[in-house]
Amino acid sequence: MQYDHILIRYGEMALKGKNIKSFILQLQQNIQQKVKDFPGVKVKRTQGRMFVLLNGHDPEPIMDKCRHVFGIQSLSLAIKVENDVEKIKEAALYALKESNNVRKFKVTVRRINKDFPVHSQEMNQVLGSHLLINTGDFSVDVHEPDMEIKVEIRREATYITSGVIPGFGGLPAGTSGKSLLLLSGGIDSPVAGFLAMKRGVHLEAIHFHSPPFTSERAKQKVLDLSKQLTAFGGSIKVHIVPFTKLQQEIYRKIPGGYAMTVMRRMMLRISEQVCEKEGILSMTTGENLGQVASQTMESMNTINAVTNYPVIRPLITMDKSEIIAISKDIGTYETSILPYEDCCTIFVPKSPKTRPRRDKTAYYESTKDFSELIEEAVREIKVMKITPGNKEGNAFEGLL
Repeated sequence: MQYDHILIRYGEMALKGKNIKSFILQLQQNIQQKVKDFPGVKVKRTQGRMFVLLNGHDPEPIMDKCRHVFGIQSLSLAIKVENDVEKIKEAALYALKESNNVRKFKVTVRRINKDFPVHSQEMNQVLGSHLLINTGDFSVDVHEPDMEIKVEIRREATYITSGVIPGFGGLPAGTSGKSLLLLSGGIDSPVAGFLAMKRGVHLEAIHFHSPPFTSERAKQKVLDLSKQLTAFGGSIKVHIVPFTKLQQEIYRKIPGGYAMTVMRRMMLRISEQVCEKEGILSMTTGENLGQVASQTMESMNTINAVTNYPVIRPLITMDKSEIIAISKDIGTYETSILPYEDCCTIFVPKSPKTRPRRDKTAYYESTKDFSELIEEAVREIKVMKITPGNKEGNAFEGLL
């Protein structure tokens, strides 16, 4: 006997009412995509439950893959047996003996199949007695057990599980539409992308590259961050914008205090055009209220004025320490702190406006026609498709 299934539990999706079927189907597809490198491993659904059939594979690497799939509240190793008391007893004993650092246990039986002849409470007693008789170092503790053996008697079979591993929760990637992540290469924007994906968003990314002031290493850093994010939401298209000419013209023509604000507005204008072409419904940024000059309430109000697209800001109220903690947890921190400049940190004015006015910003922009440079930047965007597990790195997809 051995563990032959992984039981998948989903939490928030249960509240989706009539739409739950589409959410569950997307979750099933996302899990199946995650385990595609394990021959014979399948994802199956029954009423209210989802299972991964291990087909003889070592469960640990598959569990680790599944743990990173958004929409999974928790998962457990499971043994599937026939609806037979003796077989259930045998499987429960196996689960207890396979456990580590356990001395106290409890048994919880759910008799979903009401045709099963033994009721839940009676089955609890049958299994508890069997386990005590056939082991020497264990005791029952229903209040503070080291381990809970759960038995679900369903119509098609009985499943025995022990131990619960938390997942990331959230909603399955792909159930909430697409958003364009403004990916700078710092700590914040990858975390913002991760949190957006947790709400079911499928990401594309846009990066503003200003050679020779920003290096190829800076661009590669962004592609590496995108690669790390694919572990949570699948392939990501990264739109690389040649920003040098436009950025230089902004800092030549716009008074220093307002140059940063105008630059951000140009980024949103270009991002909006990418959204329109790609059928993307929103933008996502790593902005955090009050962190830098461009992230004050006044700055965001003025910068946002150039687009009607919703801007998702998952980090808006977080402390920096919280953002760093998530960055470390998801594995992007070490890449984010590599010392390569991005376009937001070059040409920084000595005294950027922290409370820029909309009317003044619009006036300064009106003194110079930036439309041709914007069109040129959009026309020369290159797109890289980043795929999970792609050892070659980044597949060139072409011009926008």
